[in-house]
Amino acid sequence: MSSSEPPKQSQPKMLTLILLTGLAVLSLNMFLPSLATMTKSFGVDYALVSLSIGGYLAVSSVLQLIMGPLSDLYGRRPVILLGLGLFTFASIGCYFAEDIWVFLAFRMLQGAIISGMVLSRAIVRDIAPPEQAAKLLGIMGTAMALAPLLGPMLGGVLDEVFGWRANFAAFVLMGAAMFVICWRDLAETNLTPSSSFTAQFRTYPVLVRNALFWAYSACLVFSIGAFYAFLGGAALVGEKFFGLSPAQLGIGMGSISGGFMLGNFLTGRLSGHVPMITLVIAGRISASLGPLLAMGLLALGFFNPYVLFGGAVFVGLGNGLTLPGANAGVMSVNPRLAGSASGLSGAMTVLGGAAATSITGAVVGGTGGAYLLLGMMSLTSFLGLLAALWIKALERNQ
Repeated sequence: MSSSEPPKQSQPKMLTLILLTGLAVLSLNMFLPSLATMTKSFGVDYALVSLSIGGYLAVSSVLQLIMGPLSDLYGRRPVILLGLGLFTFASIGCYFAEDIWVFLAFRMLQGAIISGMVLSRAIVRDIAPPEQAAKLLGIMGTAMALAPLLGPMLGGVLDEVFGWRANFAAFVLMGAAMFVICWRDLAETNLTPSSSFTAQFRTYPVLVRNALFWAYSACLVFSIGAFYAFLGGAALVGEKFFGLSPAQLGIGMGSISGGFMLGNFLTGRLSGHVPMITLVIAGRISASLGPLLAMGLLALGFFNPYVLFGGAVFVGLGNGLTLPGANAGVMSVNPRLAGSASGLSGAMTVLGGAAATSITGAVVGGTGGAYLLLGMMSLTSFLGLLAALWIKALERNQ
């Protein structure tokens, strides 16, 4: 697709894209402080309830593989509206579920909201060239970061006041409101649709054969993997080792989003003045070293939740510096396939997140859980740093 802007009427408001992405994030993390409460409510093990995270991520990854090509074929607007409709219906099912398996079935269907996150990025790439897209994604991320920052706090308060089901009642209202907003404002931005769905799927090998696509995708997978590792272990570590309540957990788990907001703000200010790859690498260094510093402080006797969540802030800061450039880069490998690139890289990212969540949740319950959580976050961030250096080498050669 040409980097020139489409007609003015095809550009949705930035606020609409921010809200779309924010709802997709809220659907993942707002109810996390309620996991322990839900375990008691359904009378099942924590591992089974935690499938509402890992299983949700796995389903989302598969949906992204389909939604990207669908949006390149039929347009961004109809796919997003379908995703919002399914999400709202599934949220109603989660609210009324009395059996854990019924709940999990509707929870998996909620994964359709991932279309809002994936296709919002594709829309930005539709209307802007790579450097400007990175700046717009940074601006989106700064405002959108309020969702994961405030989401766990809101979810924890709703749990304590009304019970865990109140989170899903809120999802119903949010999904319905977002459907109306998108129906009114979200104009189509894909002005050069593909010829057929089959033809669009045949474009995946074009991306797969491109080393730069893999480098950007690996950077995204391991960068966001640290965030998912935090989500998978923070609630258990906070409750078991520090005795935090759901509301306190919500505040603590929002710390990583505070760092993310700062990182996105810096990206928005620095894009155009500092090379995109420099910001990406700087973010990976921050996310790798922050958890290591927190581990050192814990070992020195400063064993309190402020140190744990302080290490997470550096991961959020690093992701805020890295993700706008990496997302813009992966969709710029072949701009005509922006939707497919966003969907394929997004699927790999979410699968990686599901793995990070499951592994972290399995290992942090024992002795040394806080150290293992921080170590997992640092390791995945460091692998993202290696991928960022690979990107720099490939772009230098080109």
